[in-house]
Amino acid sequence: MRNENIFKECTVCGFTWKYRQDFINDDEIEIVGYQVHFKELTEGFMLFNHSCCATLAIKVDEFKDLYNGPIFQEAATGSEECPGYCLREDSLDHCSAKCECAYVREIIQILKR
Repeated sequence: MRNENIFKECTVCGFTWKYRQDFINDDEIEIVGYQVHFKELTEGFMLFNHSCCATLAIKVDEFKDLYNGPIFQEAATGSEECPGYCLREDSLDHCSAKCECAYVREIIQILKR
């Protein structure tokens, strides 16, 4: 059961980040992947490695407020416009497709910085 007074606790070493910003700014955290949930994008997971060798999964919903640009209503997945990044968990590239998934790719870019 998640402690509501913290943002995230490492499942391996027990380290806790009280606030999301502490987690994002931690040099011992690295975003390494994205598991898409095509039916409900905010239910997908951002994957992070912690220096203790843990991989932490956090729902996109926890980061959606970091992005304030356009959100497209239609998916381009499988079209000629789609580079297929969301189909590869380890792809963190920016996507220029006018796709409903593109805003999640922008959140990834924010987290990479």
